[in-house]
Amino acid sequence: MAWCIGRTEAVADPLGARLKAMAKIRGLAKLDDPESLVVPILLDAILMAESYRGARHQITFLDELTRDVDALIRELNLAEKSEEWAES
Repeated sequence: MAWCIGRTEAVADPLGARLKAMAKIRGLAKLDDPESLVVPILLDAILMAESYRGARHQITFLDELTRDVDALIRELNLAEKSEEWAES
């Protein structure tokens, strides 16, 4: 089962989308090295915000940020599955 927050959900219910994301990232504590996944995302987010500030162009670092977020979600999904399998 794929986990996703769609654009419509994020725009229509930003608080609900944030709560859904927070529930997902609580699983970071279960990963072996969460910093190796989170730090690149934070760096990309900072660079993206700085590059987009006051500009009317494409977001420069969006591809990298998307890739890093996908990797983070993939690892969290694996950790959740492992926990489910261990419980059964």
